[in-house]
Amino acid sequence: MKIAVLGTGEVGRRLATKLVSLGHEVAMGSRTADNAEAATWAGECGGTHGTFADAAGPAELVVNATGGLVSLTALEAAGAANLRGKVLIDVSNALDFSRGFPPRVVTPEEGSVAEQLQKAFPETRVVKALNTMTNAVMVDPSRVPGQHHVFLSGDDPDAKAVVAELLASFGWAADRILDLGDLSGARATEQLMPLWLRLYGVLGTADFNFGIAGA
Repeated sequence: MKIAVLGTGEVGRRLATKLVSLGHEVAMGSRTADNAEAATWAGECGGTHGTFADAAGPAELVVNATGGLVSLTALEAAGAANLRGKVLIDVSNALDFSRGFPPRVVTPEEGSVAEQLQKAFPETRVVKALNTMTNAVMVDPSRVPGQHHVFLSGDDPDAKAVVAELLASFGWAADRILDLGDLSGARATEQLMPLWLRLYGVLGTADFNFGIAGA
């Protein structure tokens, strides 16, 4: 599958590398075509890179791995025509680090970043997933022992099925993928971030995840 990963940070690079290892054609998108992080990643991992629009245009599926505070701007740069009809996996959280650590979670007027993006791009099929864990666990759930979960939210059942299949290829068992219903479920998962950050401070490691007993 041709996949665009928008964002050159640690999350974007981790997801893009995993997707390449699974045989997908991956393009990393950034604000500028000559982004150094994207160029280094492409040289090391065999993907391609360019602007947000360059990456999104030919893609069959798009991953938003930009920071939630700038996701709308990034997708506007990618272009509505390049996103139309495509599944968009939103893994972002809107974290404001202006006052230091831990960051403050910002809630957009629409209730979540995912809903904000869906409102701005109504012809794009937005699915929220993978935003409740560190990026290493996203692509390798075996890092955390025991039974734990990844959550999905979205308004399009077919789009969620596509994302669930991709998650399965990352190693997530079917019974560990919990569908929270429509995209308003993203409000709940984005608001888990304060708890995640608190746990990170207490545990001293990011290798943990949320598990729902009885699920």
